[in-house]
Amino acid sequence: MARIIVAQFITLDGVVEDPDGSGGTAFGGWAFRHGRDAVAGDKFGYGPVLQTGVFLFGRKTWEHFSTLWPGRNDPFARALNAADKAVVTRSGVELDRWQNSRVVSGEVLDWAQRESVDRDVIIIGSSSLVDLFTGAGAVNEYRLRVFPTAAGDGRRLFPNGGRLDLVSIERMGPTTLTIYTPGT
Repeated sequence: MARIIVAQFITLDGVVEDPDGSGGTAFGGWAFRHGRDAVAGDKFGYGPVLQTGVFLFGRKTWEHFSTLWPGRNDPFARALNAADKAVVTRSGVELDRWQNSRVVSGEVLDWAQRESVDRDVIIIGSSSLVDLFTGAGAVNEYRLRVFPTAAGDGRRLFPNGGRLDLVSIERMGPTTLTIYTPGT
């Protein structure tokens, strides 16, 4: 069975909100203060998952990413643009804005369980989706790019706490990529 993976930029104090500053919060932009190397390339060590998995987005995150990625031409951008993408939306989106995008049909947890039988489902950003999957106990792996910043305010990945088991940690410039599975 494949995995349902949550991939998030996160601060030392657990904040996942507004890493690029596009949300206009007072604490926003914390990820980009560490330079381009901290946010460029295959930030989450996807490797072959870019070709074999499906990336799941909420509508707001998909719309934001669909304005950023299609015009980029570095190796990671080409791989992400070519990847299979699914978006959860009630209001619809202009799917032709970002190639290989489709709308999730039916209930998203059921959809993800069906998709993850054969391949990984990767949830990027999309706090409401992450909350839904985490609350349902449906996440198999968390890939967290940890930035040496304490935001002090903002939406946290685990507002009610939780326990995780460390799988690996790798230093990547000023950040670390930590991979966890749900705690036992």
